[in-house]
Amino acid sequence: MKKATMIMDRDYTIGRVDPRIYGSFIEHLGRAVYGGIYEPDHPTADENGFRQDVIDMVRRLNVPVTRYPGGNFVSGFNWEDSIGPRSQRPRRLDLAWSTTETNEVGLHEFVEWARKANTDVMYAVNLGSRGPDAARNVVEYANHPSGSYWSDLRIQNGAKDPFGIKLWCLGNEMDGPWQICSKTAYEYGRTACEAAKMMKWVDPSIELVACGSSGYDMPTFGAWEYEMLDQCYDEIDYVSLHRYYGNRTNNTPDFLARNMDLDGFIKTVVSLCDAVRGKKHSKKQINLSFDEWNVWYHSNEQDKEVVKMGKWGRALPLLEDVYNFEDALLVGAMLITFLKNADRVKIACLAQLVNVIAPIMTRNGGGVWAQTTYWPLMQASMYGRGTALRPIINSPVYDCTDYEKVPLVDAAATMADDGSVTIFAVNRDMQEDVELDCDLRAFGELKIQEHIVLHHDDVKAVNTEANPDNVVPAAGKGGVIDGGKMSIVLPALSWNVIRLSK
Repeated sequence: MKKATMIMDRDYTIGRVDPRIYGSFIEHLGRAVYGGIYEPDHPTADENGFRQDVIDMVRRLNVPVTRYPGGNFVSGFNWEDSIGPRSQRPRRLDLAWSTTETNEVGLHEFVEWARKANTDVMYAVNLGSRGPDAARNVVEYANHPSGSYWSDLRIQNGAKDPFGIKLWCLGNEMDGPWQICSKTAYEYGRTACEAAKMMKWVDPSIELVACGSSGYDMPTFGAWEYEMLDQCYDEIDYVSLHRYYGNRTNNTPDFLARNMDLDGFIKTVVSLCDAVRGKKHSKKQINLSFDEWNVWYHSNEQDKEVVKMGKWGRALPLLEDVYNFEDALLVGAMLITFLKNADRVKIACLAQLVNVIAPIMTRNGGGVWAQTTYWPLMQASMYGRGTALRPIINSPVYDCTDYEKVPLVDAAATMADDGSVTIFAVNRDMQEDVELDCDLRAFGELKIQEHIVLHHDDVKAVNTEANPDNVVPAAGKGGVIDGGKMSIVLPALSWNVIRLSK
């Protein structure tokens, strides 16, 4: 059996884990809203039309923050369309996704849904077709107590108390040519700066996320971050990153190594933030909001046909990736990467939450079930709190098409305030189990409380409404701790959660 070693120490700290790295995203896209969180004719719908079976699934994920309402959608969105009596709200053509938005679910409704789902709202403002004036108005509407036009209109619309939205996105992917009213880095940086000033003048307690480049492989990447930050560094708090991966060549070893690219992406954006900080002689540190990340490729061809057949329809079944077991392994590896960069990655939103490239799937009028990717996100959110630790790992490696010296075992660890420790580990070996020997002597006496394993013999195995338990976590074989040293077996191709208690 192959062996890997890991040394951990309570003083090898990376930083405090911000719970918001376990966030998610609901965009007015596909069936995320209509048929996802909202379906008033569904047997489980509550008095507001929200599917309670979906809310239950979201609560189990323990999602601290949910980004809304977009995404590409937000760059053509008039936020005022989403308030007031539903019967008076306009139907609009959504140019981002070639559908019709009815505005049945708007700002008030989403805030109510978020409360029921035990999540906070991360609200995106339109800096595409709109600008700073609309941005400051929606902050006033949402957060100002009373006594002004927009706050009094909120009260008139049924919400006496402010919504208290504390986290705001300044647009979305504004360097993307697909984006409505895309901008140069200078144009966006200046707009973001002025919007941020006005928004914080309305409510100084809010935090703001500025758009980084849409992707690591964009021709604008790097230069965009530097110029954009040069214009708005003093006014914003986070820079956004977006990244999706796919396995179009059906090369599992290569696919499972993609989080190495993710780690490089994060470190590059950190260096760009710090370069601007140095140029400005600033004491302020800008951190990262990885507010779109996931596996996304299964539905690409299907989406082309859906749009051809149903352009301008309502809630078309777009981006409905059916995730398999290997997708869950990569999602787990990406979560490990976020924990390893917890000193700078403070927010991360799995895109998205329901139906649209999502861990939760529904059938209109029917059931709800967890996709394979649901499980690593849920377990990381449940157990990956506290302080992120920096493990020293020595693992066998492999080479693949795009990467060399890929560790078979990748792992991260967190220490809770009560001294308990959780290790998250992926074994990428296609054939063999790996014995992980871990030095835990710095933590005093620990015992293995639980070993959870996600594994399936078929990397393409999926969960469906008819077979929702095909790929689910199971109890591992556990391990032994002797003299502060733990030995535990990580099955071939597996996601592992090892919980250690005093």
